[in-house]
Amino acid sequence: MLLVLAVVLGLGLAAALDAGYLHDFLVRTIAAHTERSIQVGGELRLHILSSHPRLVAERVTIGSPPWTPAGVAIEVDKVTAVFATPHWGRPIVVDRLEIDGAVLHMFRDATGHANWQLKNPDKSAPQGLPIIHSLSMRNARVHLDDAQKHRQFEGSVSAQDANVGAGSSPLRIEGKGQLNGRNLDFELDGDPLSTARADTHYAFSFNERSSGSRLSGKGFLLQPFDLHLFDASFEASGADLKDIYYLTGTRLIDTAAYHLSGKIARRGYLSSFSDLNVGFGQSDVRGTASIDLGSGKAIIQADLNSQLLRLADVGPRAAGRDPQPPSNPALALSTATPDPAGARRTSVAAKFQARRVEAGRFTLNAVAVKMTNDHGELVVGPVSAELLGGKLSGELKVDARKQIPAVSLDARITDLQLGQYPRKKSGPAPIEGPLTVRANLKGEGKSMHEVAASVAGTLVASLAGGMVRDSLAELTGIDMRGLGLLLTKNKREVPVRCGVASFQALDGTLTAKRLVLDTEAVLIAGEGMVKLDTENLDLILRGYPKNMRILQLRAPIAIRGTLKAPTIGIEAHDSKLVLVDPGKAKDADCESLLK
Repeated sequence: MLLVLAVVLGLGLAAALDAGYLHDFLVRTIAAHTERSIQVGGELRLHILSSHPRLVAERVTIGSPPWTPAGVAIEVDKVTAVFATPHWGRPIVVDRLEIDGAVLHMFRDATGHANWQLKNPDKSAPQGLPIIHSLSMRNARVHLDDAQKHRQFEGSVSAQDANVGAGSSPLRIEGKGQLNGRNLDFELDGDPLSTARADTHYAFSFNERSSGSRLSGKGFLLQPFDLHLFDASFEASGADLKDIYYLTGTRLIDTAAYHLSGKIARRGYLSSFSDLNVGFGQSDVRGTASIDLGSGKAIIQADLNSQLLRLADVGPRAAGRDPQPPSNPALALSTATPDPAGARRTSVAAKFQARRVEAGRFTLNAVAVKMTNDHGELVVGPVSAELLGGKLSGELKVDARKQIPAVSLDARITDLQLGQYPRKKSGPAPIEGPLTVRANLKGEGKSMHEVAASVAGTLVASLAGGMVRDSLAELTGIDMRGLGLLLTKNKREVPVRCGVASFQALDGTLTAKRLVLDTEAVLIAGEGMVKLDTENLDLILRGYPKNMRILQLRAPIAIRGTLKAPTIGIEAHDSKLVLVDPGKAKDADCESLLK
């Protein structure tokens, strides 16, 4: 009896709606169900008592949902929807949807809350659209503000079956306008909508072009029309990888001409990238990555590797663009201040390995780096590499959760062979020996220069044996007689017993605690400091012969200038010529120095 009563009431309600009654009630009911304000400023016609129910509404305005800022989301001059024959317990299927004069105001904030989402993302999983078997939307104006994926789009989009209602015709979506301030046009081709079924994949292909870059691909939706469930392959190319931002909103770096390919699988808020392969200049990078936006903050994982990475293939100059001049060209350390806010919104776990990395005149082999970022707590390390026959290892920590980031560095280089230092001239190296460097430094600042200007800790370099040749004079541009190292034609090299350069850092000043180079013939000692706030050098080296010398020139060597433009020369006002130098200097205690 209750079932019969429900059917009778339902038929009566449908008849009333068809007759033009209760339209306001229907609009309010739909608005309450969708959690959006809905206004129909023109005619509303319904034909429900039919095998294909039909709805026509004019001058429709739909507001944004409560999980986004208040405002208008959709404005439509006219919308016509024809529904498939209703079946109890089955989802709604739209046989034909026609939209005229649409204006779409699409918004998503940095936490992933969007006004096009059907349900509150904090309370339910992403949902797809109802199945649509025919679609017509001509020249819809689109205003997109996507803070989460860094996309700003202003333009028009059209969607159309080639022959609406005339059988199986493929779907064509076209758009053009400006994405992130650059011209963009795109096309998407899909299977005929008439063949779409809830239990079958829906195939598509796409092409985008902007700023000399092109992105294309193909794939399929696992469930039409759920854009949160799809698999696709893609390919992109252009003059600069940074321009991919004008196609996808993804922020990458300037590079030489590039070619990128890979696969993407999206499952809800998780996007997984596989078979990634990008070549730029002579460099290559391959691997996998994933981005999970389910928490409202990006969780990124990556595992990348390279056969060759050339730093010359990276940066504005590699892209054929004029690099931005530094704010202070006299400084060697960068004054750029990256915004730490982005780091606070992300969680990253990445690994990178490279067989060879070319950094200017230096080549690093067997490079391995791990990086983690826990919403602003950044750790780069452990880092390992082979450099000039030695081993490099270390760890860098940056706490960007603070207003002024805190930075700490713990790095070590062992057995670096000075004789392998790259140089332009052929022949024996000016100095040889195994160098060890240890840095344990901490500082605060928003830029590399600010951190250095506040740094505290220790920096120690030591040399356990080796050889100094007279070509060192040519290398440094100084007269080595000031240190007692003038090498005669009969003796062109001097053995090195040991050497140490030990600095104590405090408030951005490196003060020399020990500057010693002990050779077989001369003990060289020094003193001075390096002020990292101004990057000024003030170091003095003096030589003390171990054997008697005739006509000895006692002249300290001064190292001054800046880190970017050092100067090396004799302190003329403190020099004197001695007729006989008894040479009473003793060997340094190398065992103690090298501890």
